[in-house]
Amino acid sequence: MSGLGRFITLEGGEGVGKSTLARALKEALEARGLKIVLTREPGGTPGAEELRRLILTPPESVGQWPPLAEALMFYAARRDHLEKLITPSVRSGAWVICDRFSDSTRAYQMAAGGVGRDSIEALERICVGDAGPELTLVLDLPLAASRQRMKARSTKDDAIESRGADYHERVRQGFLDIAKANPHRCVVLDASLAPDVLAKAALSAIDTRLGVAR
Repeated sequence: MSGLGRFITLEGGEGVGKSTLARALKEALEARGLKIVLTREPGGTPGAEELRRLILTPPESVGQWPPLAEALMFYAARRDHLEKLITPSVRSGAWVICDRFSDSTRAYQMAAGGVGRDSIEALERICVGDAGPELTLVLDLPLAASRQRMKARSTKDDAIESRGADYHERVRQGFLDIAKANPHRCVVLDASLAPDVLAKAALSAIDTRLGVAR
């Protein structure tokens, strides 16, 4: 994405620590004098947050959304998010750090859910185009460890988190395959590291790839 700011995404399966890392990066980069906008997907704008609610807590009459319907809702939310928050923020000079973006749709709805690549890439062209991230940090954690972290949380699993181990193993492999196919954009980080060590590794990747002044 062109502009004065930068666009960074954090990706990975459930319980890998994306939200914790996002907050740590915001604090560290703001200390360097950068303006940071922290956001998430699905969500980030009022309309996208409403779609988030529908995706993650479907009405009882709906049950589970079909994978393609999920993908369509994610991209509807993503387009609203881009137009109303991400793109204006980057153009104003802010650095946007987003917890999940298009790679999550590729990993969850395509790699794990079975939606065809052609369908996902068509939606990507229509809804995102050249407005994607400059850098993606992929947090990787073995499924057993991520499931243990999930069990330790006090919140109830949402419609996607509650899916079976086979589904989430495909999600993990999906992210690793995405990173392997896009080495120019993606950096894989070991999410089993202590939060402060993981944050240092992420900052090092940002400095190396984007040339952040200290």
